[in-house]
Amino acid sequence: PYIMMILVHLFALVLASTPALGQIVYDSIHNATSLVGTWSSGSKGVVTGSGFADPANKSFTYAKTTGVSYSFTGDGFYEIARYRFKGNASQPNCITGIINWSHGTYDLVSNGSIVMTPFGDGYQQIQDTCAAVSNFIEDYNYTELYQSWRIFTDPTDGYKLHLFEFDGSPVAPQFQVSASPNMLPTRNLRNTT
Repeated sequence: PYIMMILVHLFALVLASTPALGQIVYDSIHNATSLVGTWSSGSKGVVTGSGFADPANKSFTYAKTTGVSYSFTGDGFYEIARYRFKGNASQPNCITGIINWSHGTYDLVSNGSIVMTPFGDGYQQIQDTCAAVSNFIEDYNYTELYQSWRIFTDPTDGYKLHLFEFDGSPVAPQFQVSASPNMLPTRNLRNTT
């Protein structure tokens, strides 16, 4: 994990310092509204803020469904909430549950990417009934690079955010659940020393 974190940091730095090949198009087709607000995937059951994570206790409130949620402020802060299950094809009864939370600052880079740098107090819980240690909580503090992003207007659900990870793979589409960000305070929220 440490080597991967270093590689992601280096990749983000290289990408951020390269000249832009294609600038983001800010128009009604590609970015119908501001990134600011709270976004949530699927049934919108996972939402950032105090109803998801309690950093002081390193605990979570489990949503009824899996999903992801991102919140952004206009002055460069973000928060991410994720709750997902991962299957195991060779052992179908060994499903891994992962729930994580992080927050920090973000930069919109001129090449259309987003770099998210955590405060250092993020954490995740992993549950795997087939593992030697079946339930544990660990720190989660990785700089995340999103290659690009787009906001479209969905005729049924309104504004829809598409994020693409550093390798181009899509994050689950998210719908705007609030035009103002629903977030915990934008500072380090637990002692990490």
